[in-house]
Amino acid sequence: MRCPYCGSLETQVKDSRPTEDSSSIRRRRVCPDCGGRFTTFERVLLRELTVVKKSGRRVPFDRDKLQRSVEVALRKRPVAVERIERLVNGIVRQLESQGDGEIPTDRIGELVMEGLKGLDDVAYVRFASVYRNFREARDFNAIVGELSAEVEPERPAQKPAGNGRKAPVEQQ
Repeated sequence: MRCPYCGSLETQVKDSRPTEDSSSIRRRRVCPDCGGRFTTFERVLLRELTVVKKSGRRVPFDRDKLQRSVEVALRKRPVAVERIERLVNGIVRQLESQGDGEIPTDRIGELVMEGLKGLDDVAYVRFASVYRNFREARDFNAIVGELSAEVEPERPAQKPAGNGRKAPVEQQ
């Protein structure tokens, strides 16, 4: 592995351990030439994937780009990093297990939206607004309406008004 600081090819692995979901190996490395330390991740790659853009152009699939897109949608949302990683890993596995190595951007977008819908409604709406190119407020109303129609949460029983304390019992 090439050192990102000095370019040396003689880096050494100091520590290896699986990630929490065991989908990759985290390696801590050190460069004997400059002393620089850095981390790499090793993942299973079932096949080389190519993304087919709407214009017809073909580009190599970039897992990091997918990860960044999901992270942008989930920015400032209370979702654990591990759940984000599991979502991205799941999407990549689905794409790799498809019969064809060429994936249209629409398929990737739909998988991300499906995953975000189950993870966080706000992130789902954020991603959808970019993916579906929302132009007006009513576009947001439509997707929020879809979410509301799909999941009507059960309403908890109404609490009695007041401060929640029992009234003192009079003694005779």
